[in-house]
Amino acid sequence: MPYNGFNLDNMIAFITGGGRGIGKAVALGMAEAGANVAVCEIPNRMALAEETVEEVKKIGKEAKAYELDVSTVNQIQTTVDQVVQDFGQLDILVNNAGVRIVQEAMSITEQDWDFTIDINLKGTFFCSQAAASHMINQKFGRIINISSQLSQTGMYNRAHYCASKGGVTNLTKALAIEWAKLGITVNAIGPGPTETPMVNTMDRNQDEVNKFIQTYSPMGRRLQVEEIVGAAIYLASPSTTGTTGQLLLVDGGWTAW
Repeated sequence: MPYNGFNLDNMIAFITGGGRGIGKAVALGMAEAGANVAVCEIPNRMALAEETVEEVKKIGKEAKAYELDVSTVNQIQTTVDQVVQDFGQLDILVNNAGVRIVQEAMSITEQDWDFTIDINLKGTFFCSQAAASHMINQKFGRIINISSQLSQTGMYNRAHYCASKGGVTNLTKALAIEWAKLGITVNAIGPGPTETPMVNTMDRNQDEVNKFIQTYSPMGRRLQVEEIVGAAIYLASPSTTGTTGQLLLVDGGWTAW
């Protein structure tokens, strides 16, 4: 079998939460690798999605922005179908949209729990289902779920987040088993603490957070979003035909302790 490298030429990538942070970095990285990109964002971040689209076009690839709240299931299939209609196919899905709320377990309400699970876990499943409905027909697809190193370890004030990402990691395995013979690989990336807009808006003492990271991360620092991109391109590439159901931890060595 020839080595196909990490070239994504002529592939179409659908990225949720692609207006900023890891999603934007992955969108630009995949464009650099040759893919055309569908960038999805929630309604109040469509301007950010359009910015990503313009940056992809500067790279020389096609791109278009789509409005999508992944917690609203009846919008997902319609949006995915529109992407296929616009681009002609769908090869890569990156389930990046997610939320993380810092709360003590005793203060989490049913609404807080449902909000986190609906976006992080339910949205991941139904986006995967919608994408697979097209990938099955072409007997090829790459689904990449952005999980977390906290799917493997616990953390105080993160009960609902840890539960949702633990679900994403195990969902990855279940879908990989079910769709392996259909030409679809399903894998996950587990980022460690990463410098993103979502992290920077959290109401926390940053000096304390940085000290905590320096203590528990072997690298002693947050990762940059660009450090997640290589893992996504690898998992999207034609060379990973034998890799499915895996969690690729990009966590600065956090879980190696």
